[in-house]
Amino acid sequence: MGNNPLGTFLPLILLVVVFYFLLIRPQRKRQQEQIQMQNSLTPGARVMTTTGLFATVVALQDDDVVLEVAPGVETRWVKAAIGRVITPADEVTETEETVTEGTDTGNGDDTSTKQS
Repeated sequence: MGNNPLGTFLPLILLVVVFYFLLIRPQRKRQQEQIQMQNSLTPGARVMTTTGLFATVVALQDDDVVLEVAPGVETRWVKAAIGRVITPADEVTETEETVTEGTDTGNGDDTSTKQS
């Protein structure tokens, strides 16, 4: 019997195509979006670093970003360490989540420790 070389390699070729569209292409797109966001930073923008530090961009110098963590406290970071730009709507949502997590009913009962 003669084996068709295309039939032998077809599953391997399909596997490579599936990996490209499911893994490689979306990852490249995310990387390009991240680089575009880092290159579009401007002074005054609120950002969150990849380590979760919230700060305001003060200055940009080549591949470095100077962030103000608190009034008068400035630190120098690499642009790649900026995880995302925080919009005012994001800040409101984060504040609301913090407030609702510690809500007290005022009845003197702690519902989180009650057992049925």
